[in-house]
Amino acid sequence: MDPLLLVLIVAGAASAFCWIASLLTKDTSWVDRLWSIVPVVYVWIFAGAALLAGVDATRLVVMAVLVTAWGARLTFNFARKGGYTGMEDYRWAILRGRMTPRQFQLFNLFFIVLYQNALLVLITLPAYVAWQHPVPFTWLDAILAIVFAGFLVGEFVADQQQWEFHQRKKAAGGHLEPGFVTTGLFAYSRHPNFFFEQAQWWVFYALGAVALAADGGGWLNWTIAGAALLTLLFIGSTIFTESITSSKYPAYAEYRRTTSMLVPLPRRRRRAAEPAAP
Repeated sequence: MDPLLLVLIVAGAASAFCWIASLLTKDTSWVDRLWSIVPVVYVWIFAGAALLAGVDATRLVVMAVLVTAWGARLTFNFARKGGYTGMEDYRWAILRGRMTPRQFQLFNLFFIVLYQNALLVLITLPAYVAWQHPVPFTWLDAILAIVFAGFLVGEFVADQQQWEFHQRKKAAGGHLEPGFVTTGLFAYSRHPNFFFEQAQWWVFYALGAVALAADGGGWLNWTIAGAALLTLLFIGSTIFTESITSSKYPAYAEYRRTTSMLVPLPRRRRRAAEPAAP
């Protein structure tokens, strides 16, 4: 069996589960709970197919190990924030309030369930390219694997800094100036964890592209759609999230002006204080 067919069967089952569970529980965060799990399953399906075929599976096993480490980190961070205890993403609740029940159910089915589950398949398809082109593992693959691991560490550090800030905020009674984290990696990017998350999947695409290029193909192939669509999703989600944050914290406007949204960059200068009115 072509491993892609098996991946699509699993993805279909995951989509059906998320949709039915959302209807039964009135909770639309089921895709969020599978987000860190199903990509690991998909990549191991491709790696397992290569191992069973007796071809050189080194690249695919490395890719599967990297995605497993990604999934373990994300699962840990999601779990400690209460993601598996029935807590729905607050953004879905806000959107539900802005739509009619019918509109939200259509949004739930086509965007939350189908689009996001399809995206989780797409971001793993560089492993399918690697399965189709089982060329030997090279020094370039090793460098990309190290870069992926570096981005993974960066995301862990960013998540930990954000977690520690919110723990201090909670201990302070729910109020800690300026209301959001601005130190550490967040002094260079408003969402460094989002940047590192996307960067890992661009590197994952590159691992598949190396296999295709080594087998006589080009560096650019159709599986780039996964990383590109993930980036678009993150940009849209970030803009929506920041609109909510800005309405809660007046100081966020200045933070947005001085600090890069995603790519870590040196902070821009603050505006000089306006002179006091006579």
